[in-house]
Amino acid sequence: MNKVKIFSVPVRVYFQDTDAGGVVYHANYLNFMERARTEWLRTYGHSNAGLMKEFGMVFVMRSVKLDYLKPALLDDALDVTAQIKDIGRSRVTLLQTVRRGDELLTEAEVHLVCVSLESFKPVSVPEILRKQWKN
Repeated sequence: MNKVKIFSVPVRVYFQDTDAGGVVYHANYLNFMERARTEWLRTYGHSNAGLMKEFGMVFVMRSVKLDYLKPALLDDALDVTAQIKDIGRSRVTLLQTVRRGDELLTEAEVHLVCVSLESFKPVSVPEILRKQWKN
C-alpha cells in the first residue's frame, strides 16, 4: 500500500461534551472519531446513506482500542484524524487520534466490518472503496 493519507477534521468541545468539571466525557471521544470517519468517507465521494442505498451494506464497529493520554477541555479546538492501517476482505482497520495543536490527547485503533443490511453478516468491502483507499 502507498503512503497512507491522514484525514483530519476540526472539532470544538462544547459544554454538552463535558462533565461537570469541564473535561470531555470519555465516551464522547468515540463520537468525535465517528464524525471524523464519516467526513473522511465523504472525501472519497461516499456517505453512509449512499453506501446503504448503492451497495446494501454498512460499516459497523467490531472493536476499538482507545488510549486516553491527556484530557480535552471545554472550548478546546481539536483535530480528529482517521487513516487506514489495513483492509481485509470485509474488515477495515483505522488509526485515529484526537489532538489539541501538537498535543496528542487520545489515540485509537478501530476495527470496522462491512456487513449486509439484509443479514448483518460480513460481506466484502466494495471494490470501488478498496481501490480509492489504496491510492
